[in-house]
Amino acid sequence: MSALDLSHLGAWRDLNFFADTLPQIEAALADDPRVFLPPASQVFAALEHTQPDDVQVVILGQDPYPTPGHAHGLAFSASADTSPLPRSLYNIFKEMRGDIGAAPRHPDLSFWANQGVLLLNSALTVPAGQPGGHAKLGWQILTAQVLARLADRPRAYLLWGSHAQKAAKGVDGTVNFKLETPHPSPLSARRGFFGSRPFSRTNDWLHAQGQNCIKWATPETS
Repeated sequence: MSALDLSHLGAWRDLNFFADTLPQIEAALADDPRVFLPPASQVFAALEHTQPDDVQVVILGQDPYPTPGHAHGLAFSASADTSPLPRSLYNIFKEMRGDIGAAPRHPDLSFWANQGVLLLNSALTVPAGQPGGHAKLGWQILTAQVLARLADRPRAYLLWGSHAQKAAKGVDGTVNFKLETPHPSPLSARRGFFGSRPFSRTNDWLHAQGQNCIKWATPETS
């Protein structure tokens, strides 16, 4: 495996993780005969799309989709031609239709990232077909450093499921908009994700902060 490309990270490149921890992760990936996802060129897509000062909303995922061709480096997002939708994303779109009356027409959420939504998985790689297979490589150190970097001003945090909530335990809910609900997976969506209205509530908070609302459904409509 060639070294992961760090040339498009911008201001994120200053995080200590890239000098202190990434070399060990790269060595572990190189020694692992399994194919990992997403492709090496997309591992840092979430950070490349959304620079620290541009982040308005943080959505934390667990690890990339383990099905080849689905993951492209953005949490909960999938390549545009992915069909059927991943089950969690299907439920996210279902909740969005109930919340704001519309949802994207395809699973590629890059247009969220381009508006300031950081779609960060807590593990940035996964062995093909083996969910959670890279959970112990050390990627969570990057998540912690990203969240610390974002503590400089109030932001919105959508924390779906216990994994995301544990990772963001230190985020101050009195300063930030911090919405904690069950995960949108089929196993838990009906326990409180459905009906939580995360999209309209986030936009209400952003509007109150004097910030631009997110156009969740399409680049043209909110």
